[in-house]
Amino acid sequence: MSDAHRIRSHGPGLSIGARIIAVVVLVVFGAVGAWLQRDASGRSAEPRTEFTAKNPPAGLPPALTTGQHLHWSRCTSPPTARTGYDCAVMKAPLDYRKPDGRTIDVALIRRKATGPNSRRIGSLVFNFGGPGVSGVSGLPDFLNQYMPLLDRYDLVSFDPRGVGATIPVRCGKTAADTGYEGADACAEHSGALLPYVGTSHTARDLDLMRYLLGDERLHYFGVSYGTALGAVYAHLYPSHVGRLVLEASVDPTEDLDEEKLSQVKAVQAAFDRFAAHCAARIRNCPTGDGPEEAARRMARLADRLEKKPAPAGGGRNLDADAVAHAISDHLRLGTDGWPPLAKALTALIDHNDGRPLSKGADDIGSADRAAPPRDNSRAAQTAITCADSSLRPGFARLDRDEARVEAASPVFGAAWSGVVYLCYGWPFDGERVTPQVNAEGAAPVLVVGGTGDPITPYSGARHMAHALGDGVGVLLTAEEEGHGTYPQNRCVTETVDTYLNTGHTPAPGKVCRGDMS
Repeated sequence: MSDAHRIRSHGPGLSIGARIIAVVVLVVFGAVGAWLQRDASGRSAEPRTEFTAKNPPAGLPPALTTGQHLHWSRCTSPPTARTGYDCAVMKAPLDYRKPDGRTIDVALIRRKATGPNSRRIGSLVFNFGGPGVSGVSGLPDFLNQYMPLLDRYDLVSFDPRGVGATIPVRCGKTAADTGYEGADACAEHSGALLPYVGTSHTARDLDLMRYLLGDERLHYFGVSYGTALGAVYAHLYPSHVGRLVLEASVDPTEDLDEEKLSQVKAVQAAFDRFAAHCAARIRNCPTGDGPEEAARRMARLADRLEKKPAPAGGGRNLDADAVAHAISDHLRLGTDGWPPLAKALTALIDHNDGRPLSKGADDIGSADRAAPPRDNSRAAQTAITCADSSLRPGFARLDRDEARVEAASPVFGAAWSGVVYLCYGWPFDGERVTPQVNAEGAAPVLVVGGTGDPITPYSGARHMAHALGDGVGVLLTAEEEGHGTYPQNRCVTETVDTYLNTGHTPAPGKVCRGDMS
């Protein structure tokens, strides 16, 4: 109860009955006042001022800009979004080179700001990574991580092109199948869409979205692949950049093959740090007395599993590749993932029981790679990646790149090496070798990198901050394990929140201490 609602002591002139009545009246009116200020979802119930932008994207017909309005209504799916969220559909050109041609529906989701209307900054748009992650499903799933931002922002996300409800790419056995059966299946079921699902097209959708949300500038929070999307947006629309956070940044200077090679080295380094910790701190450590012994034990385990996969429950089995991916899923969590990983590896190595490792990966949220997918994320990831990357190597280079990846990591190399074939035989050319991200003239962009990130190595964040341009890219370093540091690291969280709420960037070279300090 606020200060205005507190009961003050009364003078002796009031009878006991009068005092009781006064207390009851004050309590009732205080409760009603609090109820009037908040609705059932915890949102502010005061009159809401809708923002209006005056800078529509250039080159689009009025029907898509000044003539289009987002009609928000209660979400019908996913089930997690049926309370407290609004959903809408945005019309956008399929091909921005032909803005008067065919349009597509872009699925949006919003959680309205809960703070006072006078303090609201605008909308904060999220992309949670992938590529291939649905923002419509992701915002309810990840909302708890971003709740403090809800005071001053409407939190908004969307299904990027090719994903979820936005022209979903189909690469399965049939047009209704969400699985992935290869490039030929993609061409058969989604060939007309494949040239238009790349990151540059989605970045243009972002600018139309910004305008329709009523913001003169885009405020954005991108994670992992979402950093590539945010950086491409900044390159295309530097004057429309508001407050952009790029967390767990990809490396814009690496092509697709170099990226996979850096990633497998990073996940191996993270496993080595886990093995060193395990040897020093965990009794009967399953990986032995350090990284070298861990590599030998994992090699013996891989040989054993290739001959006979370990049972993982539910009729599933774990082979060597599945074990490598499951270990990587635990390493994404940073040091929080280390104790359960040690227990799961003990069960697998000593008792041939793959259930703890498999269940742990499922609980983290990684799909069982042997099971039919629940969404089209695998197909979308491939389609978006191959729409972006122009690399189409021949067999000689593929063999060489496969050998390089395999040799780079004794634990993960074999499982990661097949990725070099991702875009082989793709039916359309990709857009570029590496993305253009220079954003000269843009407002400062905050780039956050963790020194122990096993998925997007820290060097990528350094390169991203530099590539955005002098005075644009501002690097915040977190000495943390794991993929992403917000909101796990308090210093990172406070710095990012300050930037998003005030626009103030940290001092150059700021380092947030963490579990690697």
